[in-house]
Amino acid sequence: MGWDRSAPWADKVRTAEQVARLVKPGDRIFIGTACATPRRLVAAVEALSPSPADVEFFHFLTDNAVAIVDGKPVTNFRHRCFFVGADMRGLVNKGLADYVPISLYEVPRLFETGRLCADIAFIQVTPPDDNGYVSLGVSVDITSAITRRAHKVFAEINPNMPRTLGDTFIHVDQIDHLVWVDDPIQEYRHQTSDDIAERVAKYIAGIIEDGSTLQIGLGRIPNVALKYLMDRRNLGIHSDVITDCILDLVEKGIINGSEKSLYPGQIVTSYCLGTRKLYDLIANNPKFVFKPIEYVSDPVTVSKNDKMVSITQAYAVDLTGQICSDQFQGEFYSGVSTQPDFMHGASLSKNGKPIICLSSTTYDGDTSRIRPLLERGEGVAVARSDVHYVITEFGIAYLYGKSIRERALALIEIAHPKFRDDLLAEAKRLGYVPAEQRIDSHGSYMIEEERVVTLKSGRSAMIRPARASDAHAIQHLIHEMSVDDVYTRFFRRLKGLSYDEAQRMCSVNYDTEVAFVATTGPRENDQIVGSSCYFLNPTTNLAEVAFMIIPDWQGTGLGQALQKRMMEFAKNRGVRGFTAEILVRNAKMVGLANKCCDTVTIERIEDTYHVVMKFGEDPPQRLALEG
Repeated sequence: MGWDRSAPWADKVRTAEQVARLVKPGDRIFIGTACATPRRLVAAVEALSPSPADVEFFHFLTDNAVAIVDGKPVTNFRHRCFFVGADMRGLVNKGLADYVPISLYEVPRLFETGRLCADIAFIQVTPPDDNGYVSLGVSVDITSAITRRAHKVFAEINPNMPRTLGDTFIHVDQIDHLVWVDDPIQEYRHQTSDDIAERVAKYIAGIIEDGSTLQIGLGRIPNVALKYLMDRRNLGIHSDVITDCILDLVEKGIINGSEKSLYPGQIVTSYCLGTRKLYDLIANNPKFVFKPIEYVSDPVTVSKNDKMVSITQAYAVDLTGQICSDQFQGEFYSGVSTQPDFMHGASLSKNGKPIICLSSTTYDGDTSRIRPLLERGEGVAVARSDVHYVITEFGIAYLYGKSIRERALALIEIAHPKFRDDLLAEAKRLGYVPAEQRIDSHGSYMIEEERVVTLKSGRSAMIRPARASDAHAIQHLIHEMSVDDVYTRFFRRLKGLSYDEAQRMCSVNYDTEVAFVATTGPRENDQIVGSSCYFLNPTTNLAEVAFMIIPDWQGTGLGQALQKRMMEFAKNRGVRGFTAEILVRNAKMVGLANKCCDTVTIERIEDTYHVVMKFGEDPPQRLALEG
């Protein structure tokens, strides 16, 4: 399709080669973003001979702006980038391009204050409408701010660029020269996910509630998480970037924005990377609002969305919670981008959830991404004080407001099992955890074993597998119980539990030792109101069981719910039944034992019952109270 040579703007049209010859030595040239990279203009400047001296290109994220020769990036000019994508990685890591580690939210301010200057902006836009306005299409991001401040603007006009709505329009009078191109818009597809990414994604999806508003970073794992949200309702999007991964949720009406606090019913974004299917959806679609990056990622703006969930990927995290997300093993990858701003905005949001995700090891499996300390060449992109959720394929660690000891334990528990012993040893050496600390579980956190139960009292509680990091809460539980309850549970007078004793009740291997806790309150700050555990005798295949419930929750049915949960777990692992030592005067525990299963037998030894509860064997029998 050609262009209308009678159009009012026809006198501005030039060839890419003619425009390139307008570049002067020393010019600083902005290149438009990602799938809107004006490749014809950049290629024409690269082809100039001789090359104008001291020209510098700068940009956020480019796509095929740099030629690849024999597998290596080649350019005649210096580049300054705010994101180290595939185009720039080879140049940056060889010292041939400069990476500027800065939040994109702050970039427009660099131009407002004169710290950076754009002599020329190269952009790609739609053809002008009847009123002379072009749309920035798929990339508003920092392009909008820089285009307004550039001394000259040279634009590729591409009829294939979708006309997007929002703050995407500039008048053709603001453009100095136009180059007509009729090229397909660059398309982007995420790499195929692997089993590890799928497992991390399931954990992420598990904590996203109906009515949440999502920001999904460019990482593969955050985008995989979207496919596990098919059973949610009324999700919204307020994100720096959108990709094809939202399409199914939009088509099914799951992403509808009906509960958004800001721009209800609309998807707010700043740029998109996707296929023609996404471009066709956003074209002239009032459900999509494109805004400059300094608005979309402003933490104050982000925080105005209730239930704001920010999901971004990292390369490494140390045991104190410091996050490295733009550097790995000494080389720069990706960038700070909008991560700190969305993390902060989500943390300020009512019921918000800032989530960092990563695989527990490097791709070869030889190195843990959870480190005792970040390594040389790994910079901190998100401070430990700002980190809330960290998620790997082995579970979820919640760090916000937690001590160094609590953080270290939570992160070790979601590290790859083969590295946990070494991480624990280093944590002890660094003084992060006590010398007697142990972590006996060497599997994933069993989120599938969580149950929310509604009790006969009408109250509800979460029954979940215990974790090593629950030890202090178990110690506190003792102080909530009456003196008599403590005695009937432990057969001795206790003023408290030692840390080692508390660990035995929560740091277990889930093979021969199993422990569950009953909690109330949000996952981020749950309160333990009861616990149960069993210890298997491999010879008899019977497990000794014990329970502990604070007075306020006694008589609610919580003990029976804990017992049922442990029976279910034990039966699935082939355990024959439970045993218990119960004081004769402990009528509540005797009553609980009677409700356990069909076969309950007893042997009285002085003032103690030795109780055996077998699963599904023999006709029903019941324990009679004595004394």
